[in-house]
Amino acid sequence: MRIVLGVSGGIAAYKAAPLTRLLLKAGAEVRVALTPAGARFVGAATFAGLTGHPAATDLWQDSAEGGGEVHVELAAWAEHIVLAPATANVLGRLAHGLADDVVTAAVLCRNDATPLWLAPAMHPRMWASPATQANVATLLARGARLIGPVHGEVASGETGLGRMSEPEAIAAAVLGAGDLSGRRIVISAGPTWEAIDPVRYVGNRSSGRMGLALAEAARARGAAVTLVAGPLSAPIPGGLEVVHVRTALEMQAAIAQRFDVDAIVMAAAVADFRPAEVAPHKLKKRDGQERMVIELVRNPDVLAGLGARRAREGKGPALVGFAVETEDLVAQARTKLMKKGVDLIVANPASVAFEGDDNEAILVDARGEEPLGRLSKRALAGRILDRLAALLGPR
Repeated sequence: MRIVLGVSGGIAAYKAAPLTRLLLKAGAEVRVALTPAGARFVGAATFAGLTGHPAATDLWQDSAEGGGEVHVELAAWAEHIVLAPATANVLGRLAHGLADDVVTAAVLCRNDATPLWLAPAMHPRMWASPATQANVATLLARGARLIGPVHGEVASGETGLGRMSEPEAIAAAVLGAGDLSGRRIVISAGPTWEAIDPVRYVGNRSSGRMGLALAEAARARGAAVTLVAGPLSAPIPGGLEVVHVRTALEMQAAIAQRFDVDAIVMAAAVADFRPAEVAPHKLKKRDGQERMVIELVRNPDVLAGLGARRAREGKGPALVGFAVETEDLVAQARTKLMKKGVDLIVANPASVAFEGDDNEAILVDARGEEPLGRLSKRALAGRILDRLAALLGPR
């Protein structure tokens, strides 16, 4: 795999060096091009030392073949072009077809079949700017692929959506490129909220981060992703079709309407029960009242319903479910695998499954179990999608 890595001018440029090493270690050939601002953060000598090839820093420098069209040579050589970091400035210039440095010129000169990967990095307010979002939408419409950004601390010390994805996540997306290309995948994420009255609800601790990591990684690997999102406590990355729901019944209906896809991954924590009646007005405590009894009724098992429909129709998508348990993790996951009629269960201990950026998992299928240990949710998403890609096979 021949990769041109474009480095633009943001503090996240320092991550381009470990990204280069990861790509090289995986067997890729790498050439590096830097914008003038990028070269102010990380010197060309660093990348020359890592790759064994001079880094391109100037439209006027000689190419390896002689002459002054280094951007043409890079574009012709590349099988993938990766911009990490991709600053707001670079995204804007690319969206408007400007090519005033070696990085943007190489992108503009690339073959239409050469994937363009963008790993944005900027202050959260810059990422949220309507101008940036319009530029990103333009680039996505032209076929660019986003990796990130992710939610986290940025250079100013503030926290939000704008931090560049880690080098491991970028490398995994690029190196796994195409194995889900053309696939249509539905991924559910987050909790469901079952109303008690207009103010209160029955819910759970799911943040949706696992489902969001899966959606972002699947999109980066070429899939057309529909995210069916319950009430999330984490931001949704760009480039996804998003269907917002609140209740288990709404989630069931949204996914049932999208059954004709290649795969459905049920990462959402769907409530097992809902109140039998929803009060039309806020319930008030009365003088002397010491307890309140709320009758609950069972919600449909969304994943089991999908498995039953696939068995009944004799065809349907690959199905991946999750099992969050407090005891007997593998036994409970294997029971769910068989009862729900699905292909893969991702078993998580409840102690680490919710809220944080890490997770712990055992993959359970008909052949056995694969303990993965503790991983970041982004890394775990990659392992789950590896399994899903193998399950789906080549197009």
